Amino acid sequence: MSMKVSDHILQRLRAWEVEHVFAYPGDGINGLLAAWGRADNMPEFVQSRHEEMSAFEAVGYAKFSGRVGVCAATSGPGAIHLLNGLYDAKLDHVPVVAIVGQTNRSAMGGSYQQEVDLLSLYKDVASDYCEMVTVPEQLPNVLDRAMRTALARRSVTAVIIPADVQELDYSAPGHAFKMVPSSLGMSQYAPVPAEADVERAAEVLNAGEKVALLIGQGARGARQEVMEVADRLGAGVAKALLGKDALDDDLPYVTGAIGLLGTRPSYELMQDCDTLLVVGSSFPYTQFLPEFGQARAVQIDIDPHMVGLRYPFEVNLVGDARATLRRLLPHLRQAGNDGWRKTIEKNTARWWEVMERRAAVDADPINPEYVAHTLNGLLPDDVILAADSGSAANWYARHLRLRGGMRGSLSGTLATMGPGVPYVIGAKFAHGDRPAIALVGDGAMQMNGLAELITIAKYWQQWEDPRLVVAVFNNQDLNQVTWEMRAMSGAPQFLPSQSLPDVAYADFARSLGLNGMRVEKPQDVRSAWEAALAADRPFVLDFRTDPAVPPIPPHASLDQIEAAAASVLKGDSDRTAMVRQGFKAKVQEMLPGSRHREDRPGAGEER
Repeated sequence: MSMKVSDHILQRLRAWEVEHVFAYPGDGINGLLAAWGRADNMPEFVQSRHEEMSAFEAVGYAKFSGRVGVCAATSGPGAIHLLNGLYDAKLDHVPVVAIVGQTNRSAMGGSYQQEVDLLSLYKDVASDYCEMVTVPEQLPNVLDRAMRTALARRSVTAVIIPADVQELDYSAPGHAFKMVPSSLGMSQYAPVPAEADVERAAEVLNAGEKVALLIGQGARGARQEVMEVADRLGAGVAKALLGKDALDDDLPYVTGAIGLLGTRPSYELMQDCDTLLVVGSSFPYTQFLPEFGQARAVQIDIDPHMVGLRYPFEVNLVGDARATLRRLLPHLRQAGNDGWRKTIEKNTARWWEVMERRAAVDADPINPEYVAHTLNGLLPDDVILAADSGSAANWYARHLRLRGGMRGSLSGTLATMGPGVPYVIGAKFAHGDRPAIALVGDGAMQMNGLAELITIAKYWQQWEDPRLVVAVFNNQDLNQVTWEMRAMSGAPQFLPSQSLPDVAYADFARSLGLNGMRVEKPQDVRSAWEAALAADRPFVLDFRTDPAVPPIPPHASLDQIEAAAASVLKGDSDRTAMVRQGFKAKVQEMLPGSRHREDRPGAGEER
């Protein structure tokens, strides 16, 4: 029997050591589905409930494995459904290859059923490489370039294959005019900047007296080098959320996350520094960086297109973070004064005290910060974490202290709702021997997570470690937007848009053969986490949390918080009873630095 184009595609994916393809079937890829049957399901076809989830699962797989994530979908609506997950990959610089079907070549241009101009549709999301295969001889080059480009540029690429082309006999490109041969593989490489540029950067950093580092996911492979640079310069280190797992939170000079979901000491670090070194991050919020002209700045990034974007950097070093820092270290002088470092460590220690106090504040029924704070002390050393967008991301960013081999991520740049559960599904296919936890709000759970519990139920028994915990912060409110409305617009909760129905998440999990528990009392939180982390199967924890606990930004003043409180007091439902009985007092207690305001540098000034 001759090899079909579809057979060759799967064979080539195996040659690239692709082990899983996250996909949903449809007649636009019928040829590929038949080839999967002939190939004994190698690479494994992982069936999601929706193509968007396939893309998110490929993103989660890529984020936590460091390998290319591959997803597949049918023509028309299937290809369209992939887009949100693919944009998540593109904006977070994650290597993902999408393989999508298309109508037969003979029907193109005829307004045929499910015919969509996929080359035009995909030209932005897969801007680095997007190609349609119209004859067998285009392969293997097209697929190889898609894989290689996704890896090299940490981006999304797409291969579009019309349904009739999938069924053609495969014919390799010949040694002939207008034929393009191909080859497998791509070696590892670590680009470094020129020595003269490294010396210029060292001059800037050595001149600083109050040095701050900001690291992102690009610094993940340079943990030791970042620590050495920070110690040499007496610097503090803040982390973009995508780089939360790039350096241990237990280090006393690591101030934690930066930005709207960040910490007070990270905000203060940037407000007070005179020198800034950014490593492997394209953190977008300029207002959380030093004032222009306040600090001299150096950036290190492997992508020349991503340097110089966020701050007027004096030196832009294009290179691999680890290799570049190794070149930089011999040129850096040991800081002579440890006063700046001691201030950073003092502010950071106080922040963790504030976090503990905030978690201990009474709420009705459960303080969501207490849920996350309790988990912090129970995290397995090899855990993989995913947080969904919304207020759950605040608690992930501020309460969980990652260390060692722990991994964590979220939709950092697109900040889309819904990837929390599919991310950990992808993570479990990458690391079936490690526990995984998804922290999701009830909005995200209703949007995507409930259906993907079916996917978990379908596959969990093939994972070496069956532990996958989905923790739902169930406050019956689209809480992040509710608080944004209050803080930014002074508007009360608009119930028609924000109120969510209560759903029996744990009951639904149990109906699928998983485990689950609804938690309605603070005293039950710890034991619930312990039960889930000791379970012999995936577990859903339905935490009934209080929507009146605010995700306070690190730079918020008491006046801003009181304005938000006033908008609640105009409020709406019985759920604001706790707020009306003492909201301002509770928020003031939660406000970062409030207890120590009198002895902070710059006390009395809102910065």
